[in-house]
Amino acid sequence: MSDTIIRSVEQLEAHYGKVIPAAWTKEIDHLNAHYRALVAASPFVLVASVGPEGLDCSPRGDQAGFVAIEDDRTLLLPDRPGNNRVDTLSNIVRDPRVALLFLIPGVGETLRVNGTAEVDTAPALLERFAINGKLPRSVVRIHVHSVYFQCQMALARSGLWDPSQHVDRATLPSVGEMIGTIIEDLGAEKDGALPRARSSRTA
Repeated sequence: MSDTIIRSVEQLEAHYGKVIPAAWTKEIDHLNAHYRALVAASPFVLVASVGPEGLDCSPRGDQAGFVAIEDDRTLLLPDRPGNNRVDTLSNIVRDPRVALLFLIPGVGETLRVNGTAEVDTAPALLERFAINGKLPRSVVRIHVHSVYFQCQMALARSGLWDPSQHVDRATLPSVGEMIGTIIEDLGAEKDGALPRARSSRTA
């Protein structure tokens, strides 16, 4: 039986063929006026990071424009109070590489930003992002290395913004049900009924 697993970049390129020229042209090393407009219109971004334990991808959301554009190569992302797992922040302080994916409700195109980041707690910086007197715990400063838009094909195929395809939340497990089941499983694990769970952050 022939090996169907692709094991090199050369095999991958031979399988997929040449890159469409525009796919390279759209990638630049800074935020131009059009890319700035996409960031400013986005109320939601996914932040991918990497650390010794593996990979992590975390959602961040607020009112559109919550990710501030400091200049054409710098973004500022306030970190609001949460559950204190700080997976993303823990990764950044050990490995600064990050990737961001900005989504805009109703818009098919997304914006991808790759770069490095640092976690800043300067009081004056936190004050800039105060909402109703509440400060973020820190601000993630992202140094942009590359930025480009992704075409609308994935969102169009998924119907993500199509109300007729929205899922009724009641048809899925509730937060309480999911946590309750995990607690039950952990109890069974202590009794030797289940194998020890592995970290979800293992790559």
